[in-house]
Amino acid sequence: MDTIYALSTAPGRAGVAVIRVSGERARETVSRLAGVEKPRPREAMLRRLRDPASGVVLDRGLVLFFEGPGSFTGEDVAEFHIHGGRAVVAALLQALAGVPGLRAAEPGEFTRRAFEAGKLDLTEVEGLADLIDAETEAQRVQALRQMEGALGALYEGWRGRLMRALAYAEASIDFPDEDLPDDLLEKLGPEISALSAEIAAHLDDERRGERLRDGVEVAIIGPPNAGKSSLLNRLARRDAAIVSDEAGTTRDVLEVRLDIGGVPVTLADTAGLRDAANAIEREGVRRALERAEAADLRIVVASPEEGGDFAQARDGDIRVLNKIDLGAQAGSGVIGISALSGEGLERLEEALRERIGAVHEAQEHPLITRARHREGLQDCAASLERAGQGLASGLDAELISEDLRLAARALGRITGRVDVEDLLDVIFRDFCIGK
Repeated sequence: MDTIYALSTAPGRAGVAVIRVSGERARETVSRLAGVEKPRPREAMLRRLRDPASGVVLDRGLVLFFEGPGSFTGEDVAEFHIHGGRAVVAALLQALAGVPGLRAAEPGEFTRRAFEAGKLDLTEVEGLADLIDAETEAQRVQALRQMEGALGALYEGWRGRLMRALAYAEASIDFPDEDLPDDLLEKLGPEISALSAEIAAHLDDERRGERLRDGVEVAIIGPPNAGKSSLLNRLARRDAAIVSDEAGTTRDVLEVRLDIGGVPVTLADTAGLRDAANAIEREGVRRALERAEAADLRIVVASPEEGGDFAQARDGDIRVLNKIDLGAQAGSGVIGISALSGEGLERLEEALRERIGAVHEAQEHPLITRARHREGLQDCAASLERAGQGLASGLDAELISEDLRLAARALGRITGRVDVEDLLDVIFRDFCIGK
């Protein structure tokens, strides 16, 4: 396998940059650039780094060597911690390009090698990607938990139980002459039921993990001149939207990105909902309605001039009566605010935190974070349901075994670990066949 190299820190001007090399020529690369014939693993060395071709000194930095398999990729790995100037980084990368047997890494290739070496499962790989992209504290906590294996451990635990159940079913087929219990298949019923219930409860999560990872969409809707844009500016703490007394100022959907209760939120200001006077405004109203329909949460704004009408509101919406500085009174279930003075804004923000913050409340089990996880779990649940029905109706063990195998495979696809040797291990350990 080729030895690869790449800049591991963000490109651009910085105090320190890290360039990583992975593969069988990593040790040789340390020797060529740093002049260290036998680098000691995990020991930082301050060295002058030279271009192997010309002997020119490129920089003075720290060199570390990690011997495989005790490294991130499972291979020999070298790291060069150098000054982060663009010219320094470019010079070192050019020098590495001239070392025989080295090539620039493809996107994600270091992490892929870590996966192939069994250092990470697929959920941990995804957790690492999410951790790098995390914008809020709640996203960081969720991604770190997944990267450290919490989600993969849950799914592997379920798969292990499925493999054990499958081993029992297979044993009744493949080893009929062995001294096995007569009711071996019937004993699978409680375990299949328990697994089905646990996976169903895991799926019934209101997509909290996915919403936390991707962010929550909140749309502000209401009639023209209700103060939607002023409210957006108040929540954003900046003048993100143009505010005017003229009705219909907002013609398109305007977005701002916020952190509310640790959850990333896209807050969208939409065009005023009314019978539009021209084609441009009609298109704005159409987009507003489309965005409102797709939003995870809606803030419906009314004002005294419109009679405080919440006809556009539906169950689950946050109802806000703006312009209470004009003497209007908010009724039951309505939050009164003044976008002009800021009065009542704290109460609205608290309501938003309560509704949105529930996304990342502490859970006994880690949350599903991607559509592919959910699809795999749904496939697993469907196979388990068929296995349970087949068991209840007295179907042949071969059919029940196939459904259990499909269920285990669906879980294995999520973590990237599908191995028939696991099944053989369970059979021989539990039944001591071949003694």
